[in-house]
Amino acid sequence: MSPNLESHIKSQVPALLLRRFFGGAGRRDEAKHLQQRPPVPPLPPAGRRRVFVQTETGCVLGMDLDRGDNAHTVKRRLQLALNVPTGETSLTFGDRVLENDLSFIRPDSPLLLTRNSINRSCSTPCLCPVSKDFEHKDRSGLVEMLGCSISCARVKRLVDDVVTAIRSGVDPVPIGSGLGGSYYFRNISGDRVAIVKPTDEEPFAPNNPKGFVGRALGQPGLKKSVRVGETGFREVAAYLLDHDNFANVPPTALVKITHSIFHINCPVNGGSPAHDQKQQVSSKIASFQQFIAHDFDASDHGTSSFPVAAVHRIGILDIRIFNTDRHAGNVLVRKLDGGTGRFGCQTELFPIDHGLCLPENLEDPYFEWIHWAQSSIPFSEEELEYIKNLDPMRDVAMLRRELPIIREACLRVLVLCTIFLKEAAASGLCLAEIGEMMTREFRGLEEEPSKLEVVCMEARRKLAEWEPYSPVIEQGEDMDFQFSLDMLGEYNDVIRSPRFNGLGAKGNGFRNPLSKLVESIDEDNDDDDGRSESSKRSSERVHSGGLKFPSADKSSGSNGSVHALNRSADEQLPSSVCFVRLSDMNAEEWNIFLEKFQELLKEALQERAAAAGQRMKQRLGTSCKF
Repeated sequence: MSPNLESHIKSQVPALLLRRFFGGAGRRDEAKHLQQRPPVPPLPPAGRRRVFVQTETGCVLGMDLDRGDNAHTVKRRLQLALNVPTGETSLTFGDRVLENDLSFIRPDSPLLLTRNSINRSCSTPCLCPVSKDFEHKDRSGLVEMLGCSISCARVKRLVDDVVTAIRSGVDPVPIGSGLGGSYYFRNISGDRVAIVKPTDEEPFAPNNPKGFVGRALGQPGLKKSVRVGETGFREVAAYLLDHDNFANVPPTALVKITHSIFHINCPVNGGSPAHDQKQQVSSKIASFQQFIAHDFDASDHGTSSFPVAAVHRIGILDIRIFNTDRHAGNVLVRKLDGGTGRFGCQTELFPIDHGLCLPENLEDPYFEWIHWAQSSIPFSEEELEYIKNLDPMRDVAMLRRELPIIREACLRVLVLCTIFLKEAAASGLCLAEIGEMMTREFRGLEEEPSKLEVVCMEARRKLAEWEPYSPVIEQGEDMDFQFSLDMLGEYNDVIRSPRFNGLGAKGNGFRNPLSKLVESIDEDNDDDDGRSESSKRSSERVHSGGLKFPSADKSSGSNGSVHALNRSADEQLPSSVCFVRLSDMNAEEWNIFLEKFQELLKEALQERAAAAGQRMKQRLGTSCKF
């Protein structure tokens, strides 16, 4: 007997005897079992996590983090795999700049590699490293979900259907509408099942397929308080915050997805994008949302037939998340022929496109439903109970757990708006009245803060009295939750102005802004038809206590004409102002601010109710005169 065979028998016999002694099968069954058993995959070492690193130009690489890895080793791997420069760059995770300790990074988290100093025009080429062997460098699956535990079950089935279809040759279809890149992904039968929106194809992102380019990921985007590449995270946040599917938000998750259909503006091999598009495979981080079969959207149909409860539920969600883009086009309508929906009506509403919610600062929201008759109907007992049970702190904890990349400033907006909704609904305001208090007013060419912002401004003034305001802000603290000064320009000049940050020193003649809440109620009911423009402006200066607010020209939108495609991103961005900032407070200041805000809000709502009651009494008295 040869030595090799003898050693093989010696190594196998003890194991077989032990298996037979402890109840194993016979030799034939044992041999069959050994042949059919699949190889056991090696267990990952302790502390290893899989993450997805995205460059500022949109390229994505999946990699495994070991216990001893740090930001330098991650950059080095990225440089070797994709041939991208990593000098003068920072590796970020939401608000945090990563250095040595990466132990808090959760598995399947997206990281972003950004340049420390960005001075790029729209003509600078996007060096997105895509090559034919890219798929071999990133051994990820076709679609991988990033985190999630709440939405995982429903979205996972859609992901499996999409992967099966892709492997069977069913390609996705690009969507022509909208400012960003989006795609219909289909199942094996060719039916649309999901809508995918890559983060690097958003408006102004490096790989936007419709000409709106010129900004790197992480810079201010279509809304200056919503950064480029971060609308997908907000889509997921809106779904997570729609508890019990109250508003009918479609299931949404964040994924890393690979396909050749995705748009790349500047391949590195020198070819044209159109020529190389079908030959190159690119991986993207994207929002993945279930496709809702519908008949039309709200802009194509009369709104009078919409269920009151459906409109209320969408409005309640929009207020909580401070939606800045709720127009009729992103409310889908499904007709229920021969049956009734959840509210006993023949139409069902589905809100979509929540990428511009939860901004980092209070801006001017847009609520299309303010003009719908349903929003003026009082809340039902069920809706009031739902609002009463909302817990903003619990929502914040949930988002930090499920979507840890979301920024702290966005969470503060969520807390503030949820508190405002709960107090306003408890005081008897209807949906339209709550939305109007959050919306800014235009008087002439001047934009004035909303009622909500006025209360926040007064709360900041009281916070400054509690602790003297210091104009010196350390650079390290200032950069945690806000944009850098060179990015914001005019926007930052307004929010740093002493008139709005602390509202100046005492004795400067500034009038209590809360009085504007009551004055605006009376002013809205005055007959202005006979007054000239000059007299109106004079009255506005009186009502604002002599304070004139900076104006924002809303007519300079980014999609006004075809010629806008040839302009720089700075020219295409709409001007905006921020009357009060939430992100520059530390934890202690934020808690004090919330206390002051709730006290002032209750006073403002009481004054509003008293003024409305007095006005109604006067109208009833004069209506009986002949």
